[in-house]
Formats: sequence, structure tokens, C-alpha cells
Amino acid sequence: MDFVRIFDTTLRDGEQSPGASLNVHEKVEIARQLERLGVDVIEAGFPISSPGDFNAVREVSRVVRDAVVCGLTRAVPKDIDVAVEALKDAVRPRIHTGLGVSDVHLQHKLRISREEAKRRGVEGVRYAKRFVEDIEYFLEDAGRADPDYLCEVVEAVIEAGATVINVPDTTGFATPDEFGALIRSIIERVPNIDRATVSVHCHDDLGMAVANALAGVRAGARQVECTINGIGERAGNTSLEEVVMGLKVRAAHYQLQTRIITQELYKTSRLVSNLTGILVQPNKAIIGANAFAHSSGIHQDGVLKERTTYEIIDPREVGIPESKILLTARSGRHALTHRLEQLGYTLDETQLDRVYGRFLQVADQKKMVYDEDLEVIVADETSSVRVTYELVQVQVTSGDRSIPTATVSLRGPDGAELTDSDHGTGPVDAIYRAINRIVQTENELIEFSIQAVTEGIDALAEVTIRIRHGHNIYTGRGSHSDICVASARAYLHALNRLIENRESTAPEVALDQV
Repeated sequence: MDFVRIFDTTLRDGEQSPGASLNVHEKVEIARQLERLGVDVIEAGFPISSPGDFNAVREVSRVVRDAVVCGLTRAVPKDIDVAVEALKDAVRPRIHTGLGVSDVHLQHKLRISREEAKRRGVEGVRYAKRFVEDIEYFLEDAGRADPDYLCEVVEAVIEAGATVINVPDTTGFATPDEFGALIRSIIERVPNIDRATVSVHCHDDLGMAVANALAGVRAGARQVECTINGIGERAGNTSLEEVVMGLKVRAAHYQLQTRIITQELYKTSRLVSNLTGILVQPNKAIIGANAFAHSSGIHQDGVLKERTTYEIIDPREVGIPESKILLTARSGRHALTHRLEQLGYTLDETQLDRVYGRFLQVADQKKMVYDEDLEVIVADETSSVRVTYELVQVQVTSGDRSIPTATVSLRGPDGAELTDSDHGTGPVDAIYRAINRIVQTENELIEFSIQAVTEGIDALAEVTIRIRHGHNIYTGRGSHSDICVASARAYLHALNRLIENRESTAPEVALDQV
């Protein structure tokens, strides 16, 4: 299969994203990772734009050995001189120069004629050719240019020495069929096009950058200019990871491949996100947090039986260890059982029924049920303690200008529902007093602790208590998203232990043995 070269402009066009700013050290760190990723060309910056950009291009040129290192210029000698100086240590340097070609740019930005723009472009290429063999010429706003004039300029700059022709859809205006036709027209109409590589550089203003780039590739372009995570001016650039995986997954369709080591994609994405401060949206294709996450019970069941039912990419292919089965209220028993087994729990049917019932209760109260939540649920629902009293409901009234009062309903040993209420110094004290009125088992609360099982305001609270009865101490644990309910569960757990031990014939455990 033929190859498509990947030209990464994260350090130049990507850094132009509002809010993104990279220092020289950070640019070098990203450049090293881009080389490990396998990109063919790294556009390191616009050397004349600032001392920082000049230093970045120079330092990247010094550390990158395999990839081409490129510096952007306008088609003027001063820009080119500065770029040549910045690239002097590069093993494979490239000058990227050019001018606008659309009438909008020529009339309103450059304020020159078509002929003048073509002349400057040709002179710029000839001047750059005196220093560097590899010259890329960009035709800014080609997506809105007159095709006849565009082909005229392309032929002229190739004759002057350009080795790569960059056809940008600078404003993201084109549609895939239009852009593909434009690339095809250039290849068919420019007589010396075989002496240069056609490159595409698409922006995402209408959300079609990747589709346009791939349409250009289908039409004959053999270089794609893109950025990690699709960052860049305005709505961003063509996303590198999406283009690469599109070509890889649909290899039979495109009959093309890249030299990208796809297992490095996720690592590269995280590095760029961390250093630029631009977060990756969760639903971002290929490398977003949800790209390989499944929350629907139907989807989870299918993926667990056969990954390809809902995944066209093996997550390991992009550097993500495995798919995520997100446990939510929509998850089924299969997904829950799978995750419990991964956590090391093997439950019988009765235990699984209890755990699944409790899981659904928790899932209805939380957006996501985490591993820590599951561990607490399993501990609660698979306890070997005989349940003499079971919590039915608890209601609390409390505040800084009211007396804390609790009403508790329990299911007793004979299955009857028992309800009582009491007040206390706080809501938990009121709950425990109300429980004591029902259970009527003398004990002393000697320890009470509470902690959040996971992060977030909807996290499960896990309460651990210890009560003393005679010379013996009994521990109780309970969890719930409501602290008061968790406290009631923990107290009943300890009381049930106490009652079971008191009614058994086994000798009590002495305090110093606990």
C-alpha cells in the first residue's frame, strides 16, 4: 500500500489555540514524543514571529533526528533568513513558505494583485532553495480560491523548486466532495505536479476537517497536516489521531497507510493536553475518556461477549489498556458480575441477588458506581452476620434552630415492622436513641467514624462504629449516599452482631482479644 506522510503542526498552528502557550522546554518535550509517535514532519514554529519561537525551532532541530523539522515563513527573504538560521542544526530541515491565493486574501489582507502574489511566491521559493532543498509552499485559503489561478500558482512554484504543495482549507469552508474535487483537479491539471507531494491542511470551522482531509487523500494527496487532539486556530485543525486511525481501520477502503506507531497516540494526547492546558472533551473520537467506555447494559453485554459488537478499534491499538465498563443504573447483571470477578469476588446466586439489588439502589442515587462503592456494597450485603433487625426506613429532622429528631422503622425477628422515634443532641444521636427504643439492647457507643468512599458530592459515605456490651466490643459498618442512613446501617450491623453473639452458646470474646 502507498504511504501518507503525517505533518504535525501542534507546535505551530496548534499552539495558536486561544489559551495555549508552550515554552521552549515544553515544545522540545512534545517534539521528542512526536518523533516516538512516528510523525514524518514536525512543524516546530514560526521563527521570525518571536524570540521564543526562534529558540523553539532551533532546540527542536537539535534534538529531532528522524523526522523532518519545519519552520514557517512568509514569502519574504528576511523571514526565510531567520528560519534558515533556526534550522541550521536540523538533520532534515524544511522551509514552509507561501502566500494567500483567494481573492478575499489578496484584496483585503495582502492588497496585491494575483500576478504580484504569484511573483512573490516564486521568488520566495527560489530564495529559500539557495539554503534548503526541501521547500513546502502553502496556498493560503485555497478552499475559496479560483481553481484556474490556483493551478497556475502551483505550476509556477514547483518550477521554482517547491517539493511539497500545501493546499489549505484555511477557513474550514469546503465540504468533502468539494475539497476532494479541488485536489483531484490540481493533480490532473498541473503538468509538473509529479515533481511535488500534494499536502492538505484543513480547519474544523464546520466540523469537517477530518472528512475534508481524507477526501483529499482519496483524491491523491499524500501528506496530511494535522495536530494532536485537533487543537488549533478557532475551531481547531485536522485531528491527527482521527486521520491516522481512519486510514488504519478502513485500510481496505483507502489502500493507504502511515508510519505512525498508534500505540503512542493516547500518551501523546495526554502530554499535549497537560502541557497546553486544553482539556480533551470526553466524547472526543479515538482518545476521549468515553471513546472506549460503555454504560448501556445492552452494549456492555455485547462487548463482554465479543468486543467487536460495539468496538471497531481495539483500545490497545491507541495505547489505552482496555475498554471501560461504566457501572450505572443502565448496567445489567452481566456487567456487574464481570466487574466483581475482576475485583476478585466470587458470589453465589443469593449473594449476587442481594448485591445487585443494592447496586441498583446506589446506581439510582449516583451517576457512576466505582470499584470502591462495589467493595463496600459487597461487604454490606455478603456479611455472615445473622440479620435480626433490618432497617426499613429512617427520617430525620435537624437544624441549628430545631431539636434533632429521628423516626426509625425496623423489621424485627418475626417479620413485623416496628417504628419509634426519639430526639438527641444531633441527627445520629437521635437515630441511635430511636433504634434503642425498638431493640432494647443495652450497649455503649465507644467509637464513631465516617469517610467518603469515592470523590464527589454524591459519594457513598461509609460509617464504622464500635459498641461495648459488658466486656465485649462489636464493630459495625454501613454505607449509603445519605450519612444518616449509613449511620443507622452501621449501628444495626453492630447490634445484630451483639444479639447473635449473646444468643449463641459460644463463649464471648474477651475485650483484650478483640
